[in-house]
Amino acid sequence: MTGAADIDRTVGDAVTALSRGETAWGALPLRGRRVLLERLRGLTLAHADEWVRVAGRIKRLDPRSPLMGEEWLSGPYPLLAAAGALAESLRELESGRGPADGLRISRAPGGRSAVHVLPHDIFDRLLLSGYTAEVWTTPGVDAATVRAGAGLGQRTPQRTGGICAIMGAGNVSSIAPLDTLYALYAHNQVVALKLNPVTDPLLPIFEKIFAPYVEAGFVRILTGGAEAGAALVHHPDVAAVHMTGSAVTHDAIVFGAGATSPGRSPILTKPISSELGGVSPTIVVPGDWSARDLRFHAQHVATQRLHNGGYNCVASQVVVVSSDWPQKRQFLRELERAMGEAPARDAYYPGSDDRVARVREHYPAAKPVGPAGSRTLVLGVAPEKGEYALTEEFFAPALAVTELPGRGITFLRAAVRTANECFAGTLGVNLLVDPATRRKLGAAFEEALADLRYGTIAVNAWTAFGYLTARATWGAFPGHTIQDVQSGIGVVHNALLLDHTERTVVRGPFRPMPRSLAHGDLTFAPKPPWFTGNRTAAATGRLLTRFAAEPGWSKLPAIFLSALRG
Repeated sequence: MTGAADIDRTVGDAVTALSRGETAWGALPLRGRRVLLERLRGLTLAHADEWVRVAGRIKRLDPRSPLMGEEWLSGPYPLLAAAGALAESLRELESGRGPADGLRISRAPGGRSAVHVLPHDIFDRLLLSGYTAEVWTTPGVDAATVRAGAGLGQRTPQRTGGICAIMGAGNVSSIAPLDTLYALYAHNQVVALKLNPVTDPLLPIFEKIFAPYVEAGFVRILTGGAEAGAALVHHPDVAAVHMTGSAVTHDAIVFGAGATSPGRSPILTKPISSELGGVSPTIVVPGDWSARDLRFHAQHVATQRLHNGGYNCVASQVVVVSSDWPQKRQFLRELERAMGEAPARDAYYPGSDDRVARVREHYPAAKPVGPAGSRTLVLGVAPEKGEYALTEEFFAPALAVTELPGRGITFLRAAVRTANECFAGTLGVNLLVDPATRRKLGAAFEEALADLRYGTIAVNAWTAFGYLTARATWGAFPGHTIQDVQSGIGVVHNALLLDHTERTVVRGPFRPMPRSLAHGDLTFAPKPPWFTGNRTAAATGRLLTRFAAEPGWSKLPAIFLSALRG
């Protein structure tokens, strides 16, 4: 789309087609909706190689690089997993049951319920040994209420929600397709998806994958810049908007460009949901770690920052360590080493160099590390409200470190308070804690998790694992408004279609196999394939994607062998 008249005509044609399609969507029974998901899975598998090749070209990756594993695991893999999990939820509803029936639901602190969504089956237990995920409800919601509400829009499929305009993300290629499925199945809406210009080369692939929905009039996929997006979201026949991006972009859509006053009035009066990133902390709980523990988790934190070049909405930005931890200096040395040794890659996302320059301007003592000093490590950041590193999302290969005094529960409570009160955004927070320290903390550790106001909490894992978990929720902690949107409003993914959700809590093993076994932890997960230094990430990602499309016992040996060699 180019000129204003062309934009209006293209948007108008799409909206007209979707208005007709909404009637057909409302008349389509659950079985028909499930069949569409199964067809989408087949088409995703058929075009997965092409999807990954194009995504790699967008990010200027060597097609032979292990870094291509990122494109498998953040591209076709989560879409296949989500479509399969949604199809299973619809199958349950078809049979007169609910998606949460039969799932374990336990009590969580503060009068919450915890829905255990991972492991879901025997394959999860084998492939993701030691990893778990729970969706916590808001306080006061019991198990019966959870089960009764699961299904959302698919409990009343004939009651449609109009046309949803989705503004796609530019950094992770599965975000826009996943958001499209969620609008269709959670909110019973038909979808006009506008791609971010960065991902425009993926348009032909997405058109092939969503062809059954496009042909039926349930989805239209558009391209264009800000003018096309504005025409779409403000079209009078569009009922709702969902976007992924920054709070600045959100405010421009809702209030108009340049509107910054606290009492501003919205120019967008229809409902808008959003996922907007923020400043994610990684809290390192002090303990007695081995040299290999220190090295592994330094690589873990470096991955949380440098995966996808640093352009993830939930990339770790500030590491919170104890100034009283005897191993602090050793850990920070390992962290600098891990930041420097991660594979070299181009800064593909627009504006990256400018954002790094602003970080270095604010922190003149920042250390350039890695190939040609392309990464930045900032030590000694003040743990205070208004501190640049805690309030301004870098969205670049730059990582900061702040320190708080204390050990044990004293440190943990101070870190939780700082994360809640001083950090911008509520999308995700990571905690690293060794098993012995975790046991010493006892119930106080779970209470600390409950006190954290974040949409995803990861313990000995990265919050991005929650993004990859189809039945988990993904989004900001509830309570934000359009006037103070922070990390956004609402959730996506959530393949069980749960209502009254507050957060997802994911947990992983502190040590990878075989060290886990040597320490008496019966977990069998090796170094994760999303680690930036994983040598077989591309091969493992491809195998996991094909498994997600067509699970089977015969595929497991190749996955295990590839993962162990990583």
